[in-house]
Amino acid sequence: MITLAFESSAKAASVALVQDGSLVSQYSQCSGLTHSRTLLPMAEDLLKNAETTLQDVDLFAVAHGPGSFTGIRIGVSTVKGLAWACDKPCVGVSTLESMAWHGLAAGGLVCPVMDARRSQVYNALFEIRDGKPVRLTEDRPLSLEELAAELRRRDAAPFLVGDGAALTARFLEKAGIPYRMAPENLLWQSAWGVAMAARDKTPGDSQSLLPVYLRLSQAERERQERMKNE
Repeated sequence: MITLAFESSAKAASVALVQDGSLVSQYSQCSGLTHSRTLLPMAEDLLKNAETTLQDVDLFAVAHGPGSFTGIRIGVSTVKGLAWACDKPCVGVSTLESMAWHGLAAGGLVCPVMDARRSQVYNALFEIRDGKPVRLTEDRPLSLEELAAELRRRDAAPFLVGDGAALTARFLEKAGIPYRMAPENLLWQSAWGVAMAARDKTPGDSQSLLPVYLRLSQAERERQERMKNE
């Protein structure tokens, strides 16, 4: 099984080629350039250097949320287009679940966090069991206060990973809650994690692949607020 995976749900973008659970190649970029400029060129270079074609790929996988609304749309649209053009199956996976795979070596409680602004994060909790992350909670947006209260009740220092890790760490430190911080090479979202999270998911076709936002965009929230005040 050859999987071509895409991650574009946050600032970092990456593409990975994974065969039977083993990483063949991964390209990553965290330059601030828009993913619409970087994602497909990275995929093209990766496949060329791995001497692999799109027709060799058995499955396309993508992080379909939560995360940046624009980034998610770019990643999902890219995979939908490739799957349709190649007549191959595709699958969307939770960004947070894919991030939890970065905690394999750390073990214990893994706490992926993405900055959702306004002192909120996108989060889910996982525990490493038998060499893979096992989900403890659903993906959810919640405040740092709510997350800290939940972590305080758990008898384990969470392994923080994701673009919201530093923000969460500062809050937990002030609250006196112990934590473990992922090193820089494991901190950001990765397409390898997407490919690993996709292994036990049921694939579908390009039409069935949809983004998962968890909450309304800022523009939609502001529009609803204006409507309430009119």
